[in-house]
Amino acid sequence: MFTNRIAWGILLVAWMAGSTWWHVCKIKLLCADSPLPTVVTPASPAPAPTASVLPALVVTDGNQFRFAAPGNVSFAKSGAVANRRGVGTLPDSLTAYLTANPGKTIIISGYYAPDEQNPTTFPNLGIARANDLKQWLLTKQGLSDGLIITTGVKAEDLAFSAKGDSIYGGIAINFGSTDTIATTPAPIPASSASTSLAADQPLVLLTEPITEADLAKKETFTSVFQPIDLYFLLGEVDHINTEETTKFLREAETYLARHKDKKLVLTGHTDNSGPDASNLELSRARANSVRSRLRKSGIDAGQIQVDARGEEKPKADNSTLSGRKANRRVTVVVQ
Repeated sequence: MFTNRIAWGILLVAWMAGSTWWHVCKIKLLCADSPLPTVVTPASPAPAPTASVLPALVVTDGNQFRFAAPGNVSFAKSGAVANRRGVGTLPDSLTAYLTANPGKTIIISGYYAPDEQNPTTFPNLGIARANDLKQWLLTKQGLSDGLIITTGVKAEDLAFSAKGDSIYGGIAINFGSTDTIATTPAPIPASSASTSLAADQPLVLLTEPITEADLAKKETFTSVFQPIDLYFLLGEVDHINTEETTKFLREAETYLARHKDKKLVLTGHTDNSGPDASNLELSRARANSVRSRLRKSGIDAGQIQVDARGEEKPKADNSTLSGRKANRRVTVVVQ
């Protein structure tokens, strides 16, 4: 009997020791010779590419009006019908502004890429796109047809989707004016200075890539009687400010305040993209935008003369993108 108890005691101690060893070494892995488990960490997925920030539609008229849409319009490639879900309350804002400013008109510029097809009956796809937006505004708001002018512009820097099957944006909205100063510009005397080249001079051929900001920086102030060019981004009516152009306008303001018989002549120019009539109106809108800013600075309205030349007086060859950028300008000079 005693022998049996000893045997069972030995078995019990062995079982307890074995259980303890298994718990410490196999489960807790606290024994020095216990192999560490191999932990396989799944590969982290590559971070999703950050989508480029696409520009929202912004419509301005100097300091008088600014509308920033939550998104923008878009078009299928070679398509003329706009997806307008991103423009928010644009129609209401435009209507309210036109109602409060009876002398204003809207200029809608539609853009198209050189490799897009034009399946419409319009002269080009840009005009078709601008007209689609125009008809939407006329139908939605009941605006007068004569208040909205459309133009088409070929552009090489449109924002295509990653697949290349749609365009984000493709529309610019600016304001023109029915002001008599703008619609009946006085002719500039033949003796007046101008940065536009004479008709018998060869145009400058700009082949190297250049931005509007670069062109603006190249302008230098020497005298208010020496013309200086103000440059614009494609479809914009607000010029690019530089230290030199600011200095010119400040000096012109001081001079005109002391010489009431003198005038500041603003001559608007465009490239040759789009119909002549639309370019003429766009050049007038740009010149009038500068005029509005100068009026706010205190220059008498009678001392500002606006002239619109459209594509008539280029300073560079329109056959290159850089040349077309150089031609989108307003020439300013005191006479």
